[in-house]
Amino acid sequence: MPSEFTGKHVFAMFALAFGTIIAVNLTLAYQAVATFPGLEVKNSYVASQKFDTDRAAQQALGWDVSAVVNGSELRLIILKDGVPISPEIDQVVFGRATSVAADQTPEFRFTGDALIAKVEAGAGNWNLRLKARAEDGTLFQQRVIVRVVK
Repeated sequence: MPSEFTGKHVFAMFALAFGTIIAVNLTLAYQAVATFPGLEVKNSYVASQKFDTDRAAQQALGWDVSAVVNGSELRLIILKDGVPISPEIDQVVFGRATSVAADQTPEFRFTGDALIAKVEAGAGNWNLRLKARAEDGTLFQQRVIVRVVK
C-alpha cells in the first residue's frame, strides 16, 4: 500500500529547502565579516581633512610605481623622471586584496634598477601596500596592484 503524501510532508520539504538556504547565507555572511582585514584609518573624517594636500604633495614627487612577481621574486620599480630610485620604505605589505591571511613583509634590496625581495605568491590578485618617504620627507603611500608572471 503506497504511503500518503500529506501537508506534513510538504511542510518538511519547504522547511528543509528554506533551512538550507538560510544556513548557507548565514555561513557566507559570517565568512565575509570574519575575513575582513579591517579599517584603513581610525577616523575617516580626520583623514579626509588633509587628503587633498597629501595627494598633491605625493603627485608632485612625480613617481611612477609598478610591481611584478616572477616566480618568488618581487620587483618594485619606482621611477622619478624615468630614473630608478630607492626611497626610504616606512612600511610595505605584500598580500591578497581581500584577506590578510597571506600577508608578507618583504625585505627589499636595491639593484640599481629595481627593489627586489623574495616572496611566496601564487596565481591571483596580489597587492603591495606601500608607504615610502622621499628625500624631502614627503610620504608616498599607495596600493600597487602586482602583476604575477609565471
